[in-house]
Amino acid sequence: QVQLVESGGGLVQAGGSLRLSCAVSRNVFSLNTISWHRQAPGKQRELVADITPRGRTNYADAVNVRFIISRDNAKNTVYLQMNSLKPEDTAVYYCNAKKLQYPYDYYPWGQGTQVTVSS
Repeated sequence: QVQLVESGGGLVQAGGSLRLSCAVSRNVFSLNTISWHRQAPGKQRELVADITPRGRTNYADAVNVRFIISRDNAKNTVYLQMNSLKPEDTAVYYCNAKKLQYPYDYYPWGQGTQVTVSS
């Protein structure tokens, strides 16, 4: 059974920091690119950052430099360190991975973790 479980959200003032965690099933963690997404009220879900099994990273322009994605191979966990947070970063944050078989869609989305940035 595949599991991707988010945690670490909360309320923070603008300019502050939060670290999100994504606990991943071992088989998925070792083979798949893991990604963080977010969905703000009234908006579509968007990709924030992703990291390959070898550690190559990719960021959305809106978070580049401010956010850092990393992985702990010993804990099967992917982190999203969010710095210099802005009110526009307020959203529900989700982690996920694309399946390695056709149609290469995402696994079922979890509940996510709420991040609220106050001005």
